[in-house]
Amino acid sequence: MTTAKQENEQLLALQPDDSTLEELIRELAIELMIQRGIADAEAGRIISNQEMRQRINHWRK
Repeated sequence: MTTAKQENEQLLALQPDDSTLEELIRELAIELMIQRGIADAEAGRIISNQEMRQRINHWRK
């Protein structure tokens, strides 16, 4: 099993050498959001598209 540090090192190694710090941080943040989303889905913490539409419409009011 790889550690979080190893996974991040692999992700950062894939980025262009001229990447800015902001770009690197953005890539790490996106990866974290993806991992959290997958964990939520696996744990059953999901809602239907219809429920999401209703929530968005409620927020817009």
